[in-house]
Amino acid sequence: MDFNGVFEKPSLGEICTGMIVQLGPVWVAFLVGLMIGWLWKPKWVCSGRDKYKLLCSSDSNSCDLSPPSRPDLSPFKGFASDNAVQKKQQQQPLSVSVSPSVYNDCSTSKLNEKQINIVTEEDLEHLWKLVEVKDGGPTWIQIMDRSTQTMSYQAWRRDPKNGPPQYRSRTLFEDATPEIVRDLFWDDLFRSRWDDMLAYASTIEECPTTGTMLVHWIRKFPFFCSDREYIIGRRIWESGRSYYCVTKGVPSNSVPRRNKPRRVDLYYSSWCIRAAESRGGNGQLTACEVLLFHHEDMGIPNEIAKLGVRQGMWGAVKKIEPGLRAYKKERASGAPLSRPAFMAQINTKINPDYLRALEGAEDLPENEVAATSDKPQDNNIPKLLVLGGAIILACSLDGGLLPKAFIFGVARRFANMGKKL
Repeated sequence: MDFNGVFEKPSLGEICTGMIVQLGPVWVAFLVGLMIGWLWKPKWVCSGRDKYKLLCSSDSNSCDLSPPSRPDLSPFKGFASDNAVQKKQQQQPLSVSVSPSVYNDCSTSKLNEKQINIVTEEDLEHLWKLVEVKDGGPTWIQIMDRSTQTMSYQAWRRDPKNGPPQYRSRTLFEDATPEIVRDLFWDDLFRSRWDDMLAYASTIEECPTTGTMLVHWIRKFPFFCSDREYIIGRRIWESGRSYYCVTKGVPSNSVPRRNKPRRVDLYYSSWCIRAAESRGGNGQLTACEVLLFHHEDMGIPNEIAKLGVRQGMWGAVKKIEPGLRAYKKERASGAPLSRPAFMAQINTKINPDYLRALEGAEDLPENEVAATSDKPQDNNIPKLLVLGGAIILACSLDGGLLPKAFIFGVARRFANMGKKL
């Protein structure tokens, strides 16, 4: 300031010096978290897929063939699978599309009487309510809208009062049938070709009558987190050419619980797959619509989980489309069905009157679906840097010397400082 009380224009050097001083705490927090995270990164982070050579349990009990009863509605036409499909499966040997270290088919046992109801009619009703946006949950906020020449994708998120963030997405695949998309999502052998997070998959038990499966997955997470283990129950219901595919985490003693990889108990990922009109507007149902509903408790703070999902969502979704085209080509060549793909064709038939009865059974409130911008705000950049360092530190510790709450609390303070700059 000069003697007349007027501020002089600061020089470029003074401006740079001021910025460095103000941004210093932000960069220090990030760099410290990054360095400590790398120094304390456990050895299992870099280990390969070969460590996942697990044994599956076996049970010789037969599958209970009686369907779950529901008074008055009588929704099911029957549980028998298509005879032609069964005959084709008997004639063709099972194919192994990927390395056995990724997929182990040890499904020689059938689900016993206690396990047959791991995925039930109530799960179907819940998925139907989600599809019809009548589950009474919070408002869905749109977070993404992307497209390519052969695929379009929209995604929404909502934050319930209790539990992890929930996601809803709509994907439209051009020139695809619901049946081929259904088989693609169920085919664990082929999945590793387009889903690079899948480190291991095996079928523990299955029911050849209803198509219910109990599967074991291990998924790879980014280098700063340990892998996650899932015991998943899954089943498909069919109504016309609409397929309601339920997968969820279920309790099971078939695979002993271990410290690593960490097991995810709360897991829900279900689809409604159905024929849809092409974006070309020709009136023909030549496209396939997939409505996905997903949430899981990965053992990561919700804000960090939302940030990671937001950053990696489109990159993961883009890999599905070329995987679908390769899958179509392989199936068109006459390649034999894998066991999981064959199980995907054993569906529980639903009478359309059952779904109509569900709609009229109770006055279900409709959820709101809101749209927001897909562009992140500029003031999230300092927060991203600081939290990135904290992620590496806290997830690498994975229950180590310093409490995660303390680490993220410090990071949050620095992030708030960055937002004020």
